[in-house]
Amino acid sequence: MTAIPLGVPRRLVEFTLDGQEARVPEGSTILDACRAAGKEVPTLCQGDTLAPKNACRVCVVEVEGSRTLVPACSRKAEPGMEVRTDTERARHSRKVVLELLASSVDLSTTPPAAQWIKEYEAKPDRFGPDAARLDEEPRVDNDLYVRDYGKCILCYKCVDACGDQWQNTFAISVSGRGFDARIAVEHDAPLTDSACVYCGNCIEVCPTGALSFKSEFDMRAAGTWDESRQTETTTVCAYCGVGCNLTLHVQDNEIVKVTSPHDNPVTHGNLCIKGRFGYQHVQNRD
Repeated sequence: MTAIPLGVPRRLVEFTLDGQEARVPEGSTILDACRAAGKEVPTLCQGDTLAPKNACRVCVVEVEGSRTLVPACSRKAEPGMEVRTDTERARHSRKVVLELLASSVDLSTTPPAAQWIKEYEAKPDRFGPDAARLDEEPRVDNDLYVRDYGKCILCYKCVDACGDQWQNTFAISVSGRGFDARIAVEHDAPLTDSACVYCGNCIEVCPTGALSFKSEFDMRAAGTWDESRQTETTTVCAYCGVGCNLTLHVQDNEIVKVTSPHDNPVTHGNLCIKGRFGYQHVQNRD
């Protein structure tokens, strides 16, 4: 039996978190430390399979000696650091960010958004009816997934997943500037005319439902999508010998979408077009 080599042990970093001593492995972020301590710090753009982008700014915290609030998702814990996560300044910043996001895009399919808006007493309506909104119609130009930019918060997670962090297809990027910035393919063409390989890894990391399975989109439109009635079963993809893990989401004895466990050492949440979308043969009654 071959022994599995152990990783190089990391020394522990000691610092103060909300007045209490905290110890985390070197290289951990403040957000990692907060989660280890059971402290909930909201975040939208952070992904456990992607490098932090610091885009949403919902996770900001106070660090003693820092002139500005710092993003907990990317700031590494340092020895002797004093961090405060629930100060009036941090809460006010999160409140304003949530108000700006909710007033400009549709957060109805962002599960934690409603809870955070209530917790931080955010009032998106205070900007009035003339506040600029991304009221775009969903783009349905293929049979696999839908792009609804009216829900996009420009977290760039899809760009990173499609780019050099995972897929290396580089089919999508950011076009435009300021409020006119959009996630788009080259020349803003239909997805079928782009370099997209339909792996769906962008859907996997999207936090707001701006990218969704066509099956989920259709069921939501029909009012039949109900996650409380869905079960999840993890299995192995049968298309090739790589051994990718699939999580089948089943409602009313029908597969409604497929994801992959983020902690799987083979896939890290990523799949190809066959693994993510090729499940119809399992339930084809014809």
